[in-house]
Amino acid sequence: MDPVRTAFSAECARLTEILAELVDGDLDLPTDCPPWTVRELIAHVRTGIGRLTDMLAAPAPPRAEVDAAGYFGTAKFTPQVDADRIAGGRRDARQVDRAALASEMDRAWRATDAAVAAAPPDRVVRTRHGDAMLLTEFLRTRVVEVGVHGLDLAAALGRPPWLTAAAAAVIADLLTAGRPAPAGLRWDRLTLIRKTTGRAALTAPEQAAIDAAGFRWLAFGR
Repeated sequence: MDPVRTAFSAECARLTEILAELVDGDLDLPTDCPPWTVRELIAHVRTGIGRLTDMLAAPAPPRAEVDAAGYFGTAKFTPQVDADRIAGGRRDARQVDRAALASEMDRAWRATDAAVAAAPPDRVVRTRHGDAMLLTEFLRTRVVEVGVHGLDLAAALGRPPWLTAAAAAVIADLLTAGRPAPAGLRWDRLTLIRKTTGRAALTAPEQAAIDAAGFRWLAFGR
């Protein structure tokens, strides 16, 4: 739990710092998660960060059935699920006040962190998709959401990526199922994450190396 919780806190704190620097014109910029704007993507991330507080307040399922990799399975990203996620982000964005962005994000992630700290490490939670997961595994998916969408926000805002080392380690470990990337690729963690989540294009030699190594690909809804 400790490395995942550390990564979650570090990435959320960094995102909060970035939000405090935004101006009104930034919020309506388009992102590479169409049709979302920066405002709508921020709302989506904030909602995702806050899910755990309600999940931990609900009764615990008897046992875990899905891990973090299974959570990102392709069955979750049906057209209807994607449409509902897009609509939810747009709906939540109507409540986004630029002046309160940083304070609201700070409040959301700290409430989640406090709820996680108060829960036993073997706590099982149920996701909005109906999956029963260990708390640590679901928190790992939150690191992915904040970290990867942070890359999307950085690109939309024209800023260098701010992905923290702690979050990059958790995300890369999940993407590769704990194995090192093929040595021939010479990727650092940021490149690995951008390439394997579709944030940067793969070259033909890179694709061949990945296929040969049998990387465990995850399905991401944009």
